[in-house]
Amino acid sequence: MNGIFITGSNTEVGKTTVAVEIARRLSENRKVRVRKPVESDCPIVGAKFAPRDAMALSEACGNSESLSIVCPYCFELEASAEKASNEAGKSLGLEQLVAACKQNTGDDFVLVEGAGGFYSPIAEQVLNADLASALNLPLVVVVRDELGAISQALLTIDAAHKNNLKVACVVLNRIESNALSNLEALKAYTKTPLVGFSLVGLDRFWADIKDLI
Repeated sequence: MNGIFITGSNTEVGKTTVAVEIARRLSENRKVRVRKPVESDCPIVGAKFAPRDAMALSEACGNSESLSIVCPYCFELEASAEKASNEAGKSLGLEQLVAACKQNTGDDFVLVEGAGGFYSPIAEQVLNADLASALNLPLVVVVRDELGAISQALLTIDAAHKNNLKVACVVLNRIESNALSNLEALKAYTKTPLVGFSLVGLDRFWADIKDLI
């Protein structure tokens, strides 16, 4: 399987925002498939689930695939994917998620976005780390650029290495302006490539990340 796995150091770090930009840029020159195999906190619109993250990813790459392929497991409860599926009475396992990520992908580049942080539960007794390992894709780790970002980044890098996964890069997502200089400080503690992300600097972000993925 050819592609990348987008994960985060935690929830609410902006994985989808970063993933959407990567998908949009990659799609300018190649065929890209996007997969968000499971999504919780999905509103119901017209008697159907509307998985917001999956919809944004599909739109970013001009994907004509059905949302049922991009995101086959949708749940209304705002909780971890494991809890949301259990509460809905849906038994969800690793094999189902792997199959969902690989469906109709062939030799195309596949961008997979997990649900929550790297060690967040995503299915019954399954973590995002387990899915990433089963797919054996390099990771793009998104960390919110805030106080504590250095620790969060290093912990996630260490967890990835313990799972024998390659980290293509760590993306420090500057959601709010700050003067912390986390990216520069983090360089002293890891050889993993580091990239800054900001909605006001998207061209710079792409220039920095394109050769890493």
